[in-house]
Amino acid sequence: MRNKLLLLPLLAILAGACSKNSSNSPIIPNVPVNTQLNINSQLYPELRQDGGYAYLLEGYKGIIVVRQNASSYLAFERTCTYDPGNDCLLEVDQSRLYITDPCCGSQFNLQGQVIGGPAISALRQYRTSLVASTLYISN
Repeated sequence: MRNKLLLLPLLAILAGACSKNSSNSPIIPNVPVNTQLNINSQLYPELRQDGGYAYLLEGYKGIIVVRQNASSYLAFERTCTYDPGNDCLLEVDQSRLYITDPCCGSQFNLQGQVIGGPAISALRQYRTSLVASTLYISN
C-alpha cells in the first residue's frame, strides 16, 4: 500500500511535465506553402555558404531556410513545437549552430531536431527542391 501512495505523486508530476506536448497541446496550424526563391539573389546573401540561412514570410509564422551544402537546403516553420501560440519567432543563433525560441528557450539543431529546452518534437519541416538556382518550398 505504501508503494502505491508513493507512486501516485510521481505519476502526477510526470503527467504535468508532459502536458505542453501532449495531444491536448496547441497544434501548429497547417498553412498552405508553395513558394520559391533564387538562392543567388542579393536578398539572400547568407544562403551562399554552408550553415547560412534566410527568413521568409510564408507559412504560419514564417519559414527559416537553412543551407546544408550547395545542393541541399532545409526549410522549417518559425514556430516552436512546444508552444505554437506564443508570440515568438524562432531564430538562428548568432553562432549559426542551432535554432532557438527566445520565449521558452527550446533549441533545435540545423536539421530541426530538438537539442534543448522544453520542446520534445522536431520542427515542422517543409519540402524543398533545388532546380538550378531556384529553391522550391512547399508542404
